[in-house]
Amino acid sequence: MSIRVVFKYLGVVLAVLGGLLCFPLLWSVTIAHDGEHLSFLVPIAIALLGGLAMFRFIPSEERSLSRREGLALVTCTWVVGSVVGALPYYISDTLSSFVDAFFETMSGFTTTGATVLTTVGPQAPSILLWRNFSQWIGGMGIITFFVALFPMLGIGAARLFEAEMPGPQPERLRARVADTARALWALYMAFSLVEFVLLWLVAGLPFYDAMNIMFGTMPTGGFLHIQESVGAYMDQPFVTSVVTFFMLAAGANFALYFYALRRRQLGAIFGNPEFRLYVGIFLVSSIAVAVNLVSRADVPVGEAVRHAAFQVASIQTTTGFATADFDTWPSLSRCVLLVLMLVGASAGSTGGGLKVVRLLVVVRYAFREVVAAFNPRAVMPLKVGGETVPEPTVSAIAGMAALYVLALVGGTVVMCALGLDVVTAFSSVAATVGNVGPGLGGVGPALNYAFIPDLGKLVLALLMLVGRLEFVTVMALASASFWRWR
Repeated sequence: MSIRVVFKYLGVVLAVLGGLLCFPLLWSVTIAHDGEHLSFLVPIAIALLGGLAMFRFIPSEERSLSRREGLALVTCTWVVGSVVGALPYYISDTLSSFVDAFFETMSGFTTTGATVLTTVGPQAPSILLWRNFSQWIGGMGIITFFVALFPMLGIGAARLFEAEMPGPQPERLRARVADTARALWALYMAFSLVEFVLLWLVAGLPFYDAMNIMFGTMPTGGFLHIQESVGAYMDQPFVTSVVTFFMLAAGANFALYFYALRRRQLGAIFGNPEFRLYVGIFLVSSIAVAVNLVSRADVPVGEAVRHAAFQVASIQTTTGFATADFDTWPSLSRCVLLVLMLVGASAGSTGGGLKVVRLLVVVRYAFREVVAAFNPRAVMPLKVGGETVPEPTVSAIAGMAALYVLALVGGTVVMCALGLDVVTAFSSVAATVGNVGPGLGGVGPALNYAFIPDLGKLVLALLMLVGRLEFVTVMALASASFWRWR
């Protein structure tokens, strides 16, 4: 492993991030006129000049990235990118603590949507735009965007793609990884554009509002520019319906859309077992929550159905939007939402959580072990969608599920040690490692994470990163053997 190679390409990624920061800068200067241009000029200068200097002056090696270098580059990109991305909050004094600024940025890039802002809205429009835009960047992945723009890494691009893309097995839609990254980003931008047009031109929302809602929906991020979240639009059923649809669309595997559009295989969507289970979980959970709201909270049927469908979609896809303070709902409804936080969306989506396909494999794996207990000679290959899942993949998924549980338990213990009650501690960990955002108790949808000590915020920021990159990418760097030079 060569640390020089890692830092050389990290420089290019930083330069790209500096270019992306120009968007809120231009908004501040030309449209908002909010006087926050220096808050963006400083990080742009640091990212562009520093990044280009790293790429220009660090000696190069004529070879592609190794697997170790790919893992290191991806993790470093998200951490260093969050440090640079935190500067606008800190320089503008939107957040006086750099730990808070780092937490907010990591929450945006990882599409978690957990915030330390006690009130959202009074901040400068360009700052709120950067806050929302950062989650849109992170939705499909910073590195995936880099690979799509710069196919200069050769086979090393595959290492980066595998390290960042969520799911048990990153799917190659094209023969070349750069083409796959471009196809995914093209789909992502197309969905984003359609949602924006529906909200702006059809629903009649202001341009700024429609853009920010889209920035929060497609990456399943959850940040918005107003305190009330999507609850501010509950009197506009078309708006909440559009947001619900696109949350669910973003929570499905984007590869299915590619096959359906490019190869005209509609059956690839509806015939996929993970997609059917994903939709089934949404329908059953929505019905259960709606019935519970009607029977236990005396909510009118129509209102209960709207709130239940929206909130289930929001939590299942790990978006984190809220139309109501669901922490005040009956126990069954809160329990359903908590379970959905853990399960999450589909593999290959912008959503977080354990992923539906992993749940499917783990359940079938457990069933196979039960059968093997009384019939040890039975040969039972584990199949999903008629295809046999390779045993190494089954083992990897089982290991991932175990790491997920360990993160939940360990994180909860740490947060309890910092003074949080059990409900708040567990839900804060579940909401951050699952990239959901709002939880229950002290971090409910009507509250925030500002009261948590700095150490707790850093722990939760690490959990956001681990959840977004799915454990192995980040945890590999904690192994001593990883840093043995070869």
